[in-house]
Amino acid sequence: MDKAELLDRLRLPLMAAPMSIASTPELVTACCRAGVMGCFPTHNAWKDTGLGQWLEGIDSSLRHHADRTGSAPAPYAVNINVSRAKPAELLMQEIDLCRRHNVQIITTNVGDPSDVVAQVHDWGGIVIHDAVSVAQAERAVAAGVDGLMLVCAGAGGLGGNLSPMAFAPRVRSFFDGLIQVAGGVCTGGGIRAALALGADMACMGTLFIATEESGVHDDHKRMLVRADLADVVWTDAICGIAGSFLRPSLLEHGLDPKNLPPLDTRRRPTIPRHIKPWRMVFSGGHSVAGIADVPTVADRVAELERQYVG
Repeated sequence: MDKAELLDRLRLPLMAAPMSIASTPELVTACCRAGVMGCFPTHNAWKDTGLGQWLEGIDSSLRHHADRTGSAPAPYAVNINVSRAKPAELLMQEIDLCRRHNVQIITTNVGDPSDVVAQVHDWGGIVIHDAVSVAQAERAVAAGVDGLMLVCAGAGGLGGNLSPMAFAPRVRSFFDGLIQVAGGVCTGGGIRAALALGADMACMGTLFIATEESGVHDDHKRMLVRADLADVVWTDAICGIAGSFLRPSLLEHGLDPKNLPPLDTRRRPTIPRHIKPWRMVFSGGHSVAGIADVPTVADRVAELERQYVG
């Protein structure tokens, strides 16, 4: 697969971000059926029935959709963490399963994607790597990636603090591969803005958390509907890496958003151990400003398309 083929298979130049808890087979397949790229992180699968079963289920569902409708769904991606802290045997197992299922798009984060790139290219797939800085983007390009997801200010979950208006053109100046922009994109107009900055696609996470198919608790979805920009707190105190979390969920668990405990000397969180990121402290980015309801993925994408075309 190459950039042109990927974009040609999409109704909108959009990927639903890989998100802890939220990204389930139901969400991924709903996105693909609606014409946008679905994606999930492998750790979600391992906490459930396993990566192999998830891939089998997603492939089966999308084949059934193609047979029933006569039209091909959008492709999906698998997100693989390539951190040095990850056991090598687990990484190899994930790569092998993706090879066996001919997963055409792998997204990577938190580490050096070099080894993954070589293996994915062997079976004709492409690799898209996360970057929150120009230096990270340059290292990923040197490693041979096919695409970059620029995680900009306003992204939900773990993200960066660079403006997409500067970051995307800067990266485009030295990289002609696929570029996705993530961070605060919450309308069809936002997708068009990403393209105007030189990107090929946008990536949305928070809007897809607030859908019927998302795997998060209903309390999280309701909080996103009620939230506004002032409710988004960007901090490294929750999981050791800077990310965006919802102020009301911090308060619910006795955490003062204005006085969060500092990391320890090894840059580990010092919040009480029983308070779990994602499951108890909810994530959400600047896109909360565009959330008023919890529709189906199909309805969410249809509305984005109306905004994009109009």
